[in-house]
Amino acid sequence: MRAFTVSLATATALLVLTAPARAAETTAEGWVPSPTPSYSFPAGTRCDFPVRTEPVVDEVVRNTIRSYEDDSPRLVAYRGDLVVRVTNTETGAYVDADAGGRALVEIRPDRSQFWQVSGPILAGFGENAGTLPRGLYTIDGTYTLEVSAAGRKTLTMAQGTTEDLCERIG
Repeated sequence: MRAFTVSLATATALLVLTAPARAAETTAEGWVPSPTPSYSFPAGTRCDFPVRTEPVVDEVVRNTIRSYEDDSPRLVAYRGDLVVRVTNTETGAYVDADAGGRALVEIRPDRSQFWQVSGPILAGFGENAGTLPRGLYTIDGTYTLEVSAAGRKTLTMAQGTTEDLCERIG
């Protein structure tokens, strides 16, 4: 995928998953649109200032590979171009972040998640809520992201980079 917010989201916005698609929406290959929502964060939750994220290019699709007995998703693949505008709402400064990586996301029964990712995503970290300091990050490379049921994020990089977008627009 080319830009992903996970909703990825989020556990932050970027890690929010939607329910499986109805058969009428599904393409022959099983891929369906997976629109990325906009988010607003008050000052101090991600950056020192209020920030808004909104997709400016969103061609993300998902494919539910496995489901639980109640049809809720268990294993979901994501791909497609995604560019998210991250705006400092106090000053108007912004950056357009590529978040179009490919992700395979396992959703566990307790609603925790395990992400295997290649390429960039946008991920938010709260204060003392993960392996990165509070901020909004573009994470790029090959890595995993574990999100506990309580929302704590553990990033494990095989190779890649992180960039704190709060610093860029602050």
